[in-house]
Amino acid sequence: MSKVATNPENLLARLKQAQDRLGYLPEECLAEVARSLNMPLSEVYGVATFYSFLSTRPLGRNVIRVCKSLPCYLKNSRMIVESIEDKLGIRPGGTTPDGRFSLALVNCIGACDIAPAMLINHDVHGDLTPRKISRILQSYE
Repeated sequence: MSKVATNPENLLARLKQAQDRLGYLPEECLAEVARSLNMPLSEVYGVATFYSFLSTRPLGRNVIRVCKSLPCYLKNSRMIVESIEDKLGIRPGGTTPDGRFSLALVNCIGACDIAPAMLINHDVHGDLTPRKISRILQSYE
């Protein structure tokens, strides 16, 4: 096995690049990455499904990631999820029928100081309230 194949950073970088290009990681893409890095497909798939910022299924144009770690949980992150469910009609793991939004729960987005927080695409939003969430979602429509 080559040095490239044993470098997990290279694998993550390749998966991130592919997802940025395709929007998600279809099975054919995972197989190609596995072949190019001389790795078992199962290992590539395991990495692709382990990291919450990677997806093996199509996502909406705007991906909402709600932090469910302890600081956000203690600051009522459930309210964020419920507000998004009410506004968009989707549950965690779902995508709106028009393909505008997908909703995911993640372990941490690195915004503990402004909990409760969510990430939409690459934009961090914190100190959230239902009213603030509604305005934020409208700005992405």
